Amino acid sequence: MAKERAEEILEVEGREVRISHPDKLYFSREVRLSKLDIVRYYLAVAEGALAGIRNRPIVLKRFVDGAEGEPFYQKRAPDKRPDWLKTVQLSFPSGRTADELVVNDAAGLAWIVNLGCIELHPHPVRAGDLEHPDELRIDLDPGPGVDFADVRRVALEARALLGELGLTGWPKTSGSRGMHVNVRIEPRWHFGEVRRAALALSREIERRAPSIATSKWWKEERHGVFLDFNQNAKDRTTCSAYSVRPLPDARVSAPLSWDEVPDCQPADFTVATMPERYAKTGDPHADMDHAPGSLEKLLELAARDEASGLGDAPWPPHYIKQEGEGPRVAPSRASRGPKAVRKPREKMPLIVVSQALTKDAALAGLERWKARHPVAAGLLAVDDVLVDTMRGRSSAWFRIRVNLRHVAVEERPPQETPDPDDDPTREWRARWANRAT
Repeated sequence: MAKERAEEILEVEGREVRISHPDKLYFSREVRLSKLDIVRYYLAVAEGALAGIRNRPIVLKRFVDGAEGEPFYQKRAPDKRPDWLKTVQLSFPSGRTADELVVNDAAGLAWIVNLGCIELHPHPVRAGDLEHPDELRIDLDPGPGVDFADVRRVALEARALLGELGLTGWPKTSGSRGMHVNVRIEPRWHFGEVRRAALALSREIERRAPSIATSKWWKEERHGVFLDFNQNAKDRTTCSAYSVRPLPDARVSAPLSWDEVPDCQPADFTVATMPERYAKTGDPHADMDHAPGSLEKLLELAARDEASGLGDAPWPPHYIKQEGEGPRVAPSRASRGPKAVRKPREKMPLIVVSQALTKDAALAGLERWKARHPVAAGLLAVDDVLVDTMRGRSSAWFRIRVNLRHVAVEERPPQETPDPDDDPTREWRARWANRAT
């Protein structure tokens, strides 16, 4: 067996970039790709990849053990970095601040990939104006068992609505099961207004395609394709165009023309296929910055919704309670108020079956639960299994719940101690509870 090289020095546009352990495998299940292979992929599509991150602060999502290991999020720029890499200070909803990297050239791109950043996660703002996004992001997230054809249909509904509002959407595969539609906007509105516009757009698409689209925040209320408006809240990031995703086939988030959307398949765009496509056809989103649009009509739609009684939707859990926001509790856990005040609502019979630091471990716990309760397991619909990616302070963990709505009450298994029961937030929640008392 050949000895793994300690490093390789690349010259990228006149700068030297050190690639440590270049032969280290980052993908090994369906395809075999080393760290150096991923660096070379990004250099092959550098101008397109940079278009999505240039002059933007970027969160470092680091897969230091490769795509098959667990990543962690690093907001603060590493102390040891080339002096030609810029940073900008961001403030977060928590009140804390961090100096985040701003990557503007191919050398910087190669440098962060060397840190294990196989995905690129830029904020929707430019370094010169950190409070006014210049991008509205439409994240189409299909639920369990939802066919990609429905994702494409919702994307086309989004295109039609954006056109009516004088806006242009730029579609891309997410690189997983969904799609993103990015909208370049004038940087005139703060984060709250952009999120409000995204919520109004999501609700209007749901009205137009109610059988396949949903704007409901709580998973137990969703069906079909969820339009995740909260991706527009401050401090949220999504993977940008040409990002490599940690799936066994090394697929990537592929920018598309609208003509390609009706027949596209996510698996067609991978580290192996994208460089040739890019060399032949260029970047379908090359003109994205040329015509930013206005949110005024979307905000008018939001105002009409609010006037009709539609209040704000829930924010992500780590945000403080917002003005006008309804109860931040899942319907299955909400208490019923007086009949004259609140309409009674059936609670969903949800139980937690596993919570783990890795998705594989959580899914293995689900299979053990099914083996213990075969009758109930046999009655579950595809969308009765809820796989939640939980965000910790620097990493993600996974919780799996099952909805027993299709199981007769007398046959429903009780809530047991989850297997496994690894909740990394338990310790700090206990500390906060002690402080409160």
